[in-house]
Amino acid sequence: MKLARWLMGALMLSTLLLLAFGIVWAPDKPVSMLAARWAAPPSRFLALDGMQVHLRDEGPRTDSVPIVLVHGTSASLHTFDGWAAAMRGSRRVIRFDLPGFGLTGPSPDQDYSLGAYARFTRRLLDSLGVSRFAIAGNSLGGEVAWEVAAAAPDRVAALILVDATGYPIVSQSVPIGFRMARTQGLTWLFTRILPRSVVTSSVRSVYGDPSRVTDTLVTRYYELTLREGNRASLPRRFAQSTNGADSARIATVRAPTLIMWGGRDGLIPPDHAGRFARDIPGSRIELFPELGHVPHEEDPVRTAAAARTFLACPQC
Repeated sequence: MKLARWLMGALMLSTLLLLAFGIVWAPDKPVSMLAARWAAPPSRFLALDGMQVHLRDEGPRTDSVPIVLVHGTSASLHTFDGWAAAMRGSRRVIRFDLPGFGLTGPSPDQDYSLGAYARFTRRLLDSLGVSRFAIAGNSLGGEVAWEVAAAAPDRVAALILVDATGYPIVSQSVPIGFRMARTQGLTWLFTRILPRSVVTSSVRSVYGDPSRVTDTLVTRYYELTLREGNRASLPRRFAQSTNGADSARIATVRAPTLIMWGGRDGLIPPDHAGRFARDIPGSRIELFPELGHVPHEEDPVRTAAAARTFLACPQC
């Protein structure tokens, strides 16, 4: 009886989604169809762990402490375009698409745990010959960043957390694309049908001011979501997420830390900034009241300026 009710509920939800957004068959696209638009120079691909990792490595190689930028769930290295533009004149800036996202695509072993992402990040930097660095990350990328700082304290000179995950979350607003990927029984639908309106709604929901979301921005998120294997990876990523189970490790972080947060973040409540500040000794908070879950993308000028000020003197 319970199974029947569950199946009926899934069928009804599927029907409502199709009626609400229209039936849009959206097959996966190979990297070769997407690279010309989304991997133009200075992008390159690096062979690592059975993947061709999409990355950008810009700025002076004389910078002894590069800044590493890590994106969040269903995003890509492009989310930090504004920060890279602001920093690469004087800093070496390294960013990449995490496994399961962007043009890098799925991990061969389908391991999307926090530990796997942190190890991947360290191995990538090893491949680039980078031993010591500052690291900044948004959302999932922030969780990866603090885990790297906890696991390799001798390598991390400074840490920037941008609306980072880490503690158990009770969200006020969850993008519809995430809800679809998390709903048992909708995986088949999610990997084959993707109305552009679902992506539009999802991106607008993480902005403090949805009017800032442009057609070009939606196109980027939409097309990179269609990268072959990405949609199948997302439910696995959510299934392997522990929702705060590793939060005790946050208190072991000793790197100088800036905690940056959007005051209108409905996905990870702004009070999480205070929790990070209490657990990481000497950390400081920079709040942007009118911005949402991706403040670095929504207002790259102001947020990059705050990041640059911090990186100029992390110990100040």
